[in-house]
Amino acid sequence: MNYPVLKGAAYALIHTPDMILQNGSTQVTEKIVNPNSDYLKNIRNSFRTFDQVVNYPPNQTYIGSLHPEKLRELGKSWIDITVEGNRFGKLGEIMPQEEFIALLKIVDAFDLVVLEKKFSEALKDVYSKHPLSTEEEIHKIGEGVDIGDIETLVNVEHAEPIYDNDILVGCVKKAHDIDPNLTAHVMFENLVVKASGVLAFKNLIAKNNIDVNSIDYVIECSEEACGDINQRGGGNFAKSIAEACGASNATGCDVRGFCAAPTHALITAASLVQAGTYENVVLVAGGATAKLGMNGKDHVKKGLPILEDVLGAFAVLITKNDGVNPILRTDLVGRHTVGTGSSPQAVITALITSPLDKGNLSVNDIDKYSVEMQNPDITKPAGAGDVPEANYKMIGALGVKRGDIEKKDLLNFIEKHGMPGWAPTQGHIPSGVPYLGYAMEDLTTGPLNKTMVVGKGSLFLGRMTNLFDGVSIVIERNSGEVTDNNSSISKEEINKAIANAMRDFANQLLD
Repeated sequence: MNYPVLKGAAYALIHTPDMILQNGSTQVTEKIVNPNSDYLKNIRNSFRTFDQVVNYPPNQTYIGSLHPEKLRELGKSWIDITVEGNRFGKLGEIMPQEEFIALLKIVDAFDLVVLEKKFSEALKDVYSKHPLSTEEEIHKIGEGVDIGDIETLVNVEHAEPIYDNDILVGCVKKAHDIDPNLTAHVMFENLVVKASGVLAFKNLIAKNNIDVNSIDYVIECSEEACGDINQRGGGNFAKSIAEACGASNATGCDVRGFCAAPTHALITAASLVQAGTYENVVLVAGGATAKLGMNGKDHVKKGLPILEDVLGAFAVLITKNDGVNPILRTDLVGRHTVGTGSSPQAVITALITSPLDKGNLSVNDIDKYSVEMQNPDITKPAGAGDVPEANYKMIGALGVKRGDIEKKDLLNFIEKHGMPGWAPTQGHIPSGVPYLGYAMEDLTTGPLNKTMVVGKGSLFLGRMTNLFDGVSIVIERNSGEVTDNNSSISKEEINKAIANAMRDFANQLLD
């Protein structure tokens, strides 16, 4: 079978300290429930600077500058460790808030983003220095308006304020007078998804030397949903991102599945390419403002900085087999079905061992498992433990039960087949896909042969079902053998086979 390949991956982090306080769900809720709390009064003292964010080891891993194995060598916690980082990495970049506000204005197609005059001028100068900026984008920033006009929009028209360094610099207007799906708050969230997705998409194109016009299809797989009162969540982030990035030959749609959505999208993209429906498919996801500072109270209570201070985004390219890049084994897919159940053993069996059994593989045959790669610096103080490590323990335990490994080798299995978590807790962002950029290297010039990407999701959050969700797929080193599915059998051979079958059928009737 001629499997599709993973041909490119890019990642982006955006440091948005002001958005933590203004848009993070924990902080927004606290303002309503307990507006005079010490947490809100002192939260700014817990914000990290942009340089601290850049020099934080897990963030350098996310953008491709510090391999997960090198991150492991630094220890199990990195809060007090500083590396000499760079905002631009091999796989992507870390963008400061000011530049991101410029990008919000640039991707706004309905004049909803309004910026102050002097700030707009400053943004033009700042954003023009970005290596991926264009003259057309700079022009879209516009001239801006007086601060008094913005204050009126915020205080009277219920626009969502935009702050930079605690100073009001702009706002996002509501898109409809009464539609709850087009309020200023929702439009702000949606524009953030679009802008961060655009940043990751632009990095994917630039860092992988991709002809943007070669992209046929785009799948957006974040956790937000855009639409109006008649079709809440109808979309389409995918096509809006493609448009903003100049992918004029692409169409696309949004795929939603909570945290599992990226792996659903990965399998969907691979299947579309393998079927020949599309040749080059990009999956992309923007970040979620609601999850900024989500566990902030726990972090501050323990004397830690607000670690959920970045938006996450990624973009991945799936194409037909080129004989070089890692192949996606669409025949080795795990899935949590309606009847699977929610026990840890049932989940791991469905997502891990079931696809392995299809390929006559043991748990040892997968060199690296990319599960929910959440950063334990964030999750452990919040009481959620080390999420990747917990997953690897369950995989190893099931391997012991199956007889694939000895019980005494369990810890060694976790070390050898697992990785430390490095992704921000942006819901869908940690779910398997952060490793794809490294998988391209590890499965080509690196030492590995097989990896597995696992995505899991909590469907019960939508209050429609109590079910859990999850899918997985094996990715392996390319053998270099490429076959043309379309020419594997000629038209003449097909006609000959049909003629022989009809002749045999006629002979049977005569007999």
